[in-house]
Amino acid sequence: MSGGATDPPPSTVTLANDDDAALTRRMSLEVVEGPERGRSFSSAACERVTIGSHETCDLVIDDPTVSRFHCELVVDGGRVRVRDVGSRNGTFVDGVEVRDACVRDGGRLRLGRSVVHVELGSPTAAPPAPARDRFGVMVGVSVAMRRTFALFERAAASNSTVVLEGETGTGKTLAARSIHEQSARAAGPFVMVDCAAIPATLLESELFGHERGAFTGADARRMGAFEEADGGTLFLEEIGELPTELQPKLLGVLENRELRRLGGRESCKVDVRVIAATNRDLREEVNANRFRADLYYRLAVVRIVQPPLRERRTDIPGIAATMLRGLGAPDEQVRRLLAPSFRDQLARAPWPGNLRELRNYLERCIVFDAPQPFEPAGAQPDGAYAGLPYAQAKERAMRAFERRYLVALLEAHDKKVAAAAADAEIDRTYFYRLLRRHGIST
Repeated sequence: MSGGATDPPPSTVTLANDDDAALTRRMSLEVVEGPERGRSFSSAACERVTIGSHETCDLVIDDPTVSRFHCELVVDGGRVRVRDVGSRNGTFVDGVEVRDACVRDGGRLRLGRSVVHVELGSPTAAPPAPARDRFGVMVGVSVAMRRTFALFERAAASNSTVVLEGETGTGKTLAARSIHEQSARAAGPFVMVDCAAIPATLLESELFGHERGAFTGADARRMGAFEEADGGTLFLEEIGELPTELQPKLLGVLENRELRRLGGRESCKVDVRVIAATNRDLREEVNANRFRADLYYRLAVVRIVQPPLRERRTDIPGIAATMLRGLGAPDEQVRRLLAPSFRDQLARAPWPGNLRELRNYLERCIVFDAPQPFEPAGAQPDGAYAGLPYAQAKERAMRAFERRYLVALLEAHDKKVAAAAADAEIDRTYFYRLLRRHGIST
């Protein structure tokens, strides 16, 4: 696990959106209005910059109207992109409130009472991407993934806690397992707990274990995931769903390297390296007081953002070939399915569900031994199902309905899963399964 309170602030990986970009520009920021007027920060090439009032931000603005993590900026080609990180008072670009937008060279950001001037330097050669094009079972030739693999390699060489962020289906579980297998703990166990799939009433026992008689049905002592992972790695999937009442206990285990089973009186030592994953930005959760700030700092000693497929299109043909072989397709079928024209179609498709959606699609191609039509995210006219067997047409129509229903329900409840599941009158765990099935992020 991670060390004491002297751990460095979270490290963030910047992933280029343009794999062919050969030039980059540095970014200079200066506070021109507000309590911190005159404070400035200059970014390095290919660096993501966070502005906020917390001391771990790159540009720290000590202003009560500025959130702990207010916004994030990155140079994208010849422009600056700014994304509001769930701030209380919003981020304004030249007087217009934005969620995700571009800032012109010489533009201004208003964050609460503070104003930040943004200036770009002259174009310079972008630093060369690392040569490594695979890490564990993961493959990729794009600049985005080669930079990510370099961070995975650093994470594997350390014993620090890691937070993997990224959209649903980007391969965070594969990344966690690969980091474990490339680390000094590879001979130890790799234990995975999905914090979204286990009811809150059972999650404490699942993580920390329980003593006999701790609750109704606890007929024997049971080791939790931390003890099972002793000497190895514990992977906490969907850490953003961890109930607030369990967050202090997890923080205590991370800091003290010991735990107490549910209903127990004695503490036991554990030697565990923790990797956590989420499809949310935990900084937004911290700003909204849904996730403890001190737990976030303890977890995100290393923070790695995994790029979606749409930002690494050059990787898709290679990934598809690997997936087809992993699904049992013989070489001859792989060659037929991955004809040049079809590879181009794969690379152009949006893949909102990322790797998971791509794998499901390729599995259908194997079953029918031919490239299948791409299923659009929206509705299909009834005539689109003509010529299909009834069962297949019904399945496609139901999948299209499910996706539209889930998206609309989440929008109606401001992406609050618990409220959406209650409105749908279905169990929250099953609701999450539906979301993952359709590649819908929250």
